[in-house]
Amino acid sequence: MARPRKPLLSRERIVAAALALVDAEGLQAVSTRRLAAELGVSGPSLYNHFTTKDDILDAVADTVVAQVDVSVFHDGTDWRAALLAWGRSYRAALAAHPHIVPFLAQGPGRRPAGLRMADAVFGGMVAAGWPPAYATRIGALMRYFVAGSALGSFARGFVDDPAAYDPAAYPHLGQAHLLAEHQQQVDEGAFETGLAALVDGLGRQYERVAGAAAHRAGPGP
Repeated sequence: MARPRKPLLSRERIVAAALALVDAEGLQAVSTRRLAAELGVSGPSLYNHFTTKDDILDAVADTVVAQVDVSVFHDGTDWRAALLAWGRSYRAALAAHPHIVPFLAQGPGRRPAGLRMADAVFGGMVAAGWPPAYATRIGALMRYFVAGSALGSFARGFVDDPAAYDPAAYPHLGQAHLLAEHQQQVDEGAFETGLAALVDGLGRQYERVAGAAAHRAGPGP
């Protein structure tokens, strides 16, 4: 009886295996030798699909960014609501794969999904009346905020031992040992508080910036 054929090696299989490794063990776990072993193939066969390990990580990063919903920048949604929806979707994608965040933080490079996201955000802000320079800054500040919030957990940074928080030394940390127990509530609440503050602050800037731009443009025809 013929032996079952192994699934053909493909870019998709390589990327899926690499993402699983990153999720489980971090960026340092990814090597062409390790990936080949995970996929049950010879190392050189990977080079039929990717030139270098960084090319593989680029594809992994782009796969994660492709999960972010940017449709709100194309469907007429108010720019404030669009930033809120995009920010939440962006964080959800990154928080599901936090170990890839340092690689993503380098910028979109030539990654198609990353460039599509940058294009959608910039285009949406400019269409809403933001000057191009401000549209660029908004995309950047949102990336800083979302990436930072997805990179780690504030709540899990505190140990659950009450004895670690001597009231003589830390008089205001009497409940800090409970933070890890409520990690999701604390971290998601912090993100939502910061996101709302960012968008509210941008709203106040928008009245000045967009109004000044309209004044300089003068009356329409």
